[in-house]
Amino acid sequence: MTSPIVHIWRLASWGRTLARHGALLGIERDPNTPAPVRRLARIVRFGARMPAQPRYADAFQAIGPAAIKLGQTLATRPDLVGEDATRDLLRLQDQLPSVPYDIIREAMRAGLGRDPDTLFSRIEETPVGAASIAQVHRAVTTDGRQVAVKVLRPGVEEEFARAIDTYQWAAAQLEGMSIEARRLRPRLTIENFRRWTLRELNFRREAASASELAESMTAEPDFVIPAVDWARSTAKVLTIEWIDGIKLSDRAALIAAGYDLPKLAQTLVRAFLRQAIAEGFFHADMHQGNLFALPGNKIAAIDFGIMGRIDRRARVWLAEILYGLITGNYKRVAEIHFEAGYVPSHHNVAEFATALRAVGEPMRGLPVKDMSIGMMLDGLFSITRDFDMVTQPHLLLLQKTMVMVEGVATGLDPDINLWHTAAPFVTEWIRTELGPEAALADRLILDFKTLAGLPDLVRRIEARYPAPGGEPPAPPLKEIEVVRIGGWRYALVAALSAAAGVGAALAVLH
Repeated sequence: MTSPIVHIWRLASWGRTLARHGALLGIERDPNTPAPVRRLARIVRFGARMPAQPRYADAFQAIGPAAIKLGQTLATRPDLVGEDATRDLLRLQDQLPSVPYDIIREAMRAGLGRDPDTLFSRIEETPVGAASIAQVHRAVTTDGRQVAVKVLRPGVEEEFARAIDTYQWAAAQLEGMSIEARRLRPRLTIENFRRWTLRELNFRREAASASELAESMTAEPDFVIPAVDWARSTAKVLTIEWIDGIKLSDRAALIAAGYDLPKLAQTLVRAFLRQAIAEGFFHADMHQGNLFALPGNKIAAIDFGIMGRIDRRARVWLAEILYGLITGNYKRVAEIHFEAGYVPSHHNVAEFATALRAVGEPMRGLPVKDMSIGMMLDGLFSITRDFDMVTQPHLLLLQKTMVMVEGVATGLDPDINLWHTAAPFVTEWIRTELGPEAALADRLILDFKTLAGLPDLVRRIEARYPAPGGEPPAPPLKEIEVVRIGGWRYALVAALSAAAGVGAALAVLH
């Protein structure tokens, strides 16, 4: 176990770097910061020359790879670090100096378990990208395919383990300092960060995520996911189809190449909505560096290390919340928050609806260049404290991705109205998933599952309550014997199933 002294030393060292970039001023000035933390921040920054404007992203970049990933996680928590810090931290895109190719080649050999020359006919020594966890080299396979080879940086696993150990210790200390800190759940934030990082450090998981996302996005043919080369991928080396397109960040190049920028923006928004609402599995790092325009106004995504997942119940709530905000039905949005348990029951639904109206009404019908979803989320976070809303980690990652997608979309089309773009998709999904046809189908499935369980229920009743004077229950029989001697039970189930089917048909006809 690491000594508290070691944790304090690491925190002081990192704090000094944050102070030089002016990143501790927000902590000092926030009235909700626990007094011990405020005093520590003043001590750490003593004598440091600070810029006029805090540079949060630069500070995390200077500390190192683990801090970069932590900064990206904190970018999902404006309620924890503040709006200004959140906006600046969104600049973090893992751009680091590259590792020399000789070291990377040895890491590639160790990760693949064989000489790279047996798998690739050519590997470019200059990387096309160098990030906090890995760097990427363009290559050609022995069968002539262009691929991108992502290699884990040597020593990165040990560095992350040390940093996460200290982050967990610090979060535990922070939660013990105030009720407000416990409400914000910093330990849960670090735990999410740890799980995300462990997934990112295992490239087989990233490959599986890319494969799963590709399957779920077949309904959006204009959003492309590159194919994984499983034969050349391991836990520490990922080989994936090369994407030859124009980054969405290069607006001038997109215009010169004749791309329809408003269409690209709409494609991006629809793809995100399908991932988040229809599938519940979404790419959670959709910044401009990970998105490329392809011929035919298609978009390709790369880097599947950070993925988000939300269950169907949360997706239904999300769709209803978005639909309520789009249509101005704030009462229903408020009720959903209470039904989901996001707002404690001792609060008043009508009061919460009024607070939501104050956030949503000024933004309806306006283009993003005037009012945005990002600003809406800022407003929503401002009312969480008043209504004792506990942090929901799975939704925080989704919210961060929404802001990121909005930024990319408005970079392509400043006049896009995300409400209008989202409305048809959200409306159709709600009709399909929550309409009368869907409710009937769900009920039939539930009823048939219940009926299918009747034979087992009868057997268990007979085993528990044998007939008077009968012999003790025999050991479980083989399946074919159960069918032979228990035929009357299955006939009963068949009759009940048929009756249920007739009832359902009559219900539909009426």
